[in-house]
Amino acid sequence: MSDLPEKFRNEEELDEFLSMPYPETVEMMRRIDGDIMILGAGGKIGPSLAAVAQRACRQAGVDKRSIGVDVFPEKEAKERLEHAGVEAIPCDLMDIHAVEALPRVKNVVFMAGRKFGAVGSEPLTWMINVIVPGNVACTFRKSRIVAFSTGCVYALVSPDSGGSMETDIPQPVGEYANSCLGRERIFEYFSDKYKTPVLLFRLNYAIDLRYGVLVDIARRVLTGEPVERSVGAVNFIWQGDAANLALLCLKHASSPAVALNVTGGETLRIEYLAEEFGRIFKKPVRYCGVDSGRAYLSNAARSIGLFGLPRVGTDAMLRWVAYWIQSGGAIMDKPTHFQVTDGKFLDNLSA
Repeated sequence: MSDLPEKFRNEEELDEFLSMPYPETVEMMRRIDGDIMILGAGGKIGPSLAAVAQRACRQAGVDKRSIGVDVFPEKEAKERLEHAGVEAIPCDLMDIHAVEALPRVKNVVFMAGRKFGAVGSEPLTWMINVIVPGNVACTFRKSRIVAFSTGCVYALVSPDSGGSMETDIPQPVGEYANSCLGRERIFEYFSDKYKTPVLLFRLNYAIDLRYGVLVDIARRVLTGEPVERSVGAVNFIWQGDAANLALLCLKHASSPAVALNVTGGETLRIEYLAEEFGRIFKKPVRYCGVDSGRAYLSNAARSIGLFGLPRVGTDAMLRWVAYWIQSGGAIMDKPTHFQVTDGKFLDNLSA
């Protein structure tokens, strides 16, 4: 994307950019039949994705409903959806009767899930990550479904490996990752049983300016705290790119279900990213931990082959995050915990 902004001065500018649909997304809305529902729309990515869908429909000149569904524990998420013209429906997806009462639509993006706080409340994690998908997959068995998943279903691999591929056998570590594989298996089961077109959207680290791997690193560099390097490399993708790709994946859903890795085309070393922020901030970088030589890394060759490289590259993300953090931009304070290798994602783990 050649006309990228130099910086974002406030959340309004940021949300406007995050909700921009690709031309391909607009064209898909002209061609694909039925309304669109985003389940779990109140999370970190949900409001952006729902807004992309609504704007794409408007630009395509088609009369489709864009519906965002969540319990909406934070009223701001519901307000963001409604401000974008998205119909917001409160619903507890753990309640099968509430799910069955939702309007039937042809296109579903499933984003509900639980990661942090899994240790100590494992039954709730499995309920949300496994039983809820069953509620949804059975209820919407006549729909196309893009189900968000994670690169954590793979084994940790060396940065030199090129990243895990969709054909690799899953080797999840810990309760959270195993429950995510359980979520995939449930969608696969119902896809087979009812011939429901499903795509498992294995996302590996979305980047917003209010949260994400780059925010975690930049905040530590700016404040002089040591950057954890026990996980020495990451890959990531701009949230606006991830939102567009999720919608575009509706036309690639199939039965049997198919998995797709979604991330950027680069594997970035943590030390490189930290030193870049140090250069921008003109601050020395401190480190802690020893590189384990393993990380959750995904090979996105298949998704890049389908959709091309993400529109936003690493240099732009580094520049935007640095300015945002340095100028006191709003932060969600939801660390990614990218440095975790034992599968234990604690709420109180330091960022």
